[in-house]
Amino acid sequence: MDNHLILPAFYLPPVSYFRAIQSTALPILIEQYEHYPKQTYRTRASICSANGKLDLIVPVQGGNKGHTQMKDVKISYEWDWQRLHWMSLQTAYRSSAYFEYYEDDFLPFYQQRYEWLLDYNVAQLELLLRLLKIERSLGRTESYYPDYAPQLDFRNSIHPKRANPTITDKPYYQVFENKHGFLSNLSVVDLLFNQGLQSKGYL
Repeated sequence: MDNHLILPAFYLPPVSYFRAIQSTALPILIEQYEHYPKQTYRTRASICSANGKLDLIVPVQGGNKGHTQMKDVKISYEWDWQRLHWMSLQTAYRSSAYFEYYEDDFLPFYQQRYEWLLDYNVAQLELLLRLLKIERSLGRTESYYPDYAPQLDFRNSIHPKRANPTITDKPYYQVFENKHGFLSNLSVVDLLFNQGLQSKGYL
């Protein structure tokens, strides 16, 4: 499968995820057979709030089980995280230049209940690719394969706990930059809500 870019399914992925997509014109395969790893961008998105970096975390059922395939991970609705996430996005970005322009695209993800985390994340990715005007074929893996070409395999390299020294973000305007300075590699929605149609050029 060295003719595809292999990506994990992230929740509102970070800027570096879309940098990886823009690094090649290859079609994308989303990994669905990996064992679900905890504390990654698969359930976590980072945004810039008035108090600094804020992580939005999607709760999952049986989150402590380490051998569940990604395609079988179910979202938990024991508490109303959708309402909290949407309120956090509104509070963080309502004064940004483009939030109002895009909010109707994102609101359904905080009203409709998805059963499977993979479906939720992939549906968001499809929307983000469309809004960023990035044209890519998007498919899913048919089995787990451990040894893709390293330059095409991003399943483990983009991680909230590990800094990537090869990624340096040129600053763009952020709503709370005057309070916290520029925060790099946040969710791509931070870029989109602040830069709008210029986001693709930034990537």
